[in-house]
Amino acid sequence: MVLSRKQLPDVGELVIGTVKEIHDFGAYLELDEYGGLKAFLPWSEVSSKWFRDIREVVREGQKVVVKTIRVDRVKKTVDVSLKRVSDVERQRKMLWWKRFSKACKIVEIVAEKLGKSIEDAYREVVWPLMDKYYDVMYALEEAVVSGSQVLRDAGVPEYWADVLVEEVQKHVKVKEALVRYNLTVQSYSPRGIEDVKACLNAIAEYLSSNNVKFELYTAGSPRYILDVYARDYKLAEVYATRAISKGEEKAKELSVVFKAERERK
Repeated sequence: MVLSRKQLPDVGELVIGTVKEIHDFGAYLELDEYGGLKAFLPWSEVSSKWFRDIREVVREGQKVVVKTIRVDRVKKTVDVSLKRVSDVERQRKMLWWKRFSKACKIVEIVAEKLGKSIEDAYREVVWPLMDKYYDVMYALEEAVVSGSQVLRDAGVPEYWADVLVEEVQKHVKVKEALVRYNLTVQSYSPRGIEDVKACLNAIAEYLSSNNVKFELYTAGSPRYILDVYARDYKLAEVYATRAISKGEEKAKELSVVFKAERERK
């Protein structure tokens, strides 16, 4: 069970609940995100459609997405609604919950390896990633693609970062988009080799400084190939074109012939 950051949900908040008891007047749920906190689902909030028996809509053990409609912070009681959750909200929340639960399990595995407590794991990793990215699994996937600096940027301590990336790679297969450019970089000056290197270094330095995964290699001088990887083609294209512009600027400065052609599949 994931560690809750706060004791009670806010009114209007979507939460994941497991149905535990069903009665004629409503049902009792345990809120998965709040340490099994009990919540009441009134009969009138079960469905906007007519039903004869609550069990026609929910069953014991079922996980549901509900909306918080009342919170008594003194008595620590919560009432929720099922009928006020749209299909889109339900699908999005359930997908987020599945990804979040998986991410938390990965972080907990790393915590055990590092000799850290579950509380440390959430305080130092899960909650900082939630604050910056909301989707913790997205942050872990991005770290696999772009490097552990993604985690450090959210405030995750150094000693967690690389170990986390290594563990995520065991549990998650991240799809990468590849954008390839064929480059021609040529100089006729006495410093030709150094000038060509300077242009290629300008490309590499931009991508490295932005934690972008890439490969830049020769296809036989003066031809070179630039491969840029990202989570989607649009992002890969953005990084590639910006990196190439850095190479073009340096080429113009050094009077180097510089051409870039996007390879199409």
